[in-house]
Amino acid sequence: MHEEPISSEVAEAAQAAVLEEDNGNADDDELMIDSDPSSLPAQNAAPSFPPLPASAQRSTLKSETRRIPIPPHRMTPLKKDWVNIFGPLTEILGLQVRMNVQRKAVEIRTSKHTKEVGALQKGADFVKSFALGFDVNDAIALLRLDDLYLDSFEIKDVKTLHGDHLSRAIGRIAGQDGKTKFTIENASRTRIVLADTKIHILGSFQNIKIARDAIVSLILGSPPGKVYAGLRTVSSRMRQRAL
Repeated sequence: MHEEPISSEVAEAAQAAVLEEDNGNADDDELMIDSDPSSLPAQNAAPSFPPLPASAQRSTLKSETRRIPIPPHRMTPLKKDWVNIFGPLTEILGLQVRMNVQRKAVEIRTSKHTKEVGALQKGADFVKSFALGFDVNDAIALLRLDDLYLDSFEIKDVKTLHGDHLSRAIGRIAGQDGKTKFTIENASRTRIVLADTKIHILGSFQNIKIARDAIVSLILGSPPGKVYAGLRTVSSRMRQRAL
C-alpha cells in the first residue's frame, strides 16, 4: 500500500504545539525555582505569645473527682485517723475531701484552691497507701516528696507455694517479732506492709528494688542470715554514695 505524504500545514501545526509545550515547561521551572530572596517570607514574622500563667493550666470549668475504695478492715483506722488524713489533703494540696461511709470510700476533688496539676493523683496515692495498711506519717511522705512510689506484688508472683510452704515463706519475710521486716526497711530506707500473701513497699525507685530483691530471696528459700549480709553490703554502698 502506498502512504500519502504528510502535508506541510499539519507538520507546521505539530511543530508549533511542541514549541508551546517547551515554553510552558520553562515557565513552570521559573515558578518552582524562585531565585529572588526578597520575595521569600521573613523568618522573624512568627507571632510571639506571652508565657501561659499557672492558673490557666488547670481547667476551672470542671472539677475532677477521684473515689478511692477502702477495705472493710481499714474503715475503723480511717475514722480514728481521719483528722490526720484530711488535714494534709486540704492544707498541702488544696483538695476537697469527704468520707463516704455507705460506699466505704474516700472521695477527693479539685477546687479553686488547688495549685498543682498532679495534686489529685498525689492525694489518691496518699489515701490508697493508707488503705493498703501504711501508717499516716509514712504515707504523708508521698505528698511532700516527688520521687516516692508504691509497689505491690504477691508471693505467688515469685513462686507458687501452698499450705505450710506458703506460711513458712511469710514467716521468713516477717521474722521473729517482725525483726527481718524491720531490718529490710531500715537497710533499704523503705516501708513494707505484709498483708497475708500480698506485699506492699513504699519508697524511692532504687530503694524499692533493694527491698524487693531481699524479699524475693527470702521467698525463694534463702536463709535470713545470707539476706542480712547482702543488705549490709548494699546499705554500706548507699552510705558511701551519700557522702
